[in-house]
Amino acid sequence: MTKRADIQCDIAVVGGGLAGGLAALALAKQRPDLDVRLIEGGVIGGNHVWSWFDSDIDPEHRWILAPLAAHHWDSYDIAFPAHARTLNTGYNSTSGTALKAAVQAALPDDRIVPIAAAALEPRRVTLGDQRCASARHVLDARGSGDFSALECGWQKFLGQRLTVVGGHGLTRPMVMDATVDQLDGYRFVYCLPFDAETVFVEDTYYSDTRNIDPPRLRQRIADYAAARGWQVTATGGEEMGALPVVMAGDFDALWPADDDVARIGVRAGVFQATTGYSLPDAVRFAALLVDAIDAPDLPARLRDFAGAAWRRQRFYRMLDTLLFRAGEPAERYRILERFYRLRPGLIERFYAGQSTSADKLRILSGKPPVPFWRAVKVIRGFEWV
Repeated sequence: MTKRADIQCDIAVVGGGLAGGLAALALAKQRPDLDVRLIEGGVIGGNHVWSWFDSDIDPEHRWILAPLAAHHWDSYDIAFPAHARTLNTGYNSTSGTALKAAVQAALPDDRIVPIAAAALEPRRVTLGDQRCASARHVLDARGSGDFSALECGWQKFLGQRLTVVGGHGLTRPMVMDATVDQLDGYRFVYCLPFDAETVFVEDTYYSDTRNIDPPRLRQRIADYAAARGWQVTATGGEEMGALPVVMAGDFDALWPADDDVARIGVRAGVFQATTGYSLPDAVRFAALLVDAIDAPDLPARLRDFAGAAWRRQRFYRMLDTLLFRAGEPAERYRILERFYRLRPGLIERFYAGQSTSADKLRILSGKPPVPFWRAVKVIRGFEWV
């Protein structure tokens, strides 16, 4: 059998998840002169739901998310045993299905390569069918890599799309409902009302382990729906995963200086350390690529960008250490309950990973919601690197 021809292109994006998909969309829109190939052996976008606050994305970068048909709400709710609140910050959600549709609309069929990558070099990708793709730049967007250099807790979750006959009654997202039983660490339920009778419900844990028991979490979602009086007639669109909540680590071990394959997204170690969310940084990577794609030293620029982002996350890694090391698992919710009493602007900047010095002082001021001396010990022992 005749071997299929190798591929020649300008940019090879390896990985069709969030970072790779947004990079391909941004380059297709702003640099149509470039031959951009998206290499993904699975399903572009996967089976994911991604959400973000309006304040997570700089106004000049919002065009990058425009092709994704997102749900939008003007506000959201949180609920804790001793505190509930509505915050008037815009909230958005989209899906892997929407990302896939946007990529397929933006790239010609022959620029989507449905073959897994077997090996990556700075200007060459070896494909699983033995072909090669040669490019001016190869971008590694394959998601989580080797995180053995990091010390992590985990935000793990299982979510389902529920159909509720007669309606669920939610008019805006419930971003955190921590009035549920506190099990396996800090637990909350997350709800997105997509329409009057459709709601995405996610059972979420800040846990010491990444192990997930799907049947048990499915039952807890069913119990939550029953407690709210919902008559569920169908479930679907299930998603589960575990996001790293980073307490410590070595960026140079995560992305060694002598590894000159360009990386973007979570593969580069860039995500909000406390939430594990990567969408705002995926947008920032896509914007950077548009500006720097012609630079011969693109891999070095991307590594510098990732290193600077890692250093900016030091404060959040310290908070994660407090959450996992100073608080008993069943009492961790108190830290978030206290946090959500703070000003909306501070909360917005926290999620965007852009807390000011004043924000950081305010978060740490007052009586800590964990044992005082344990908190002091954690802060004194934290490595600010």
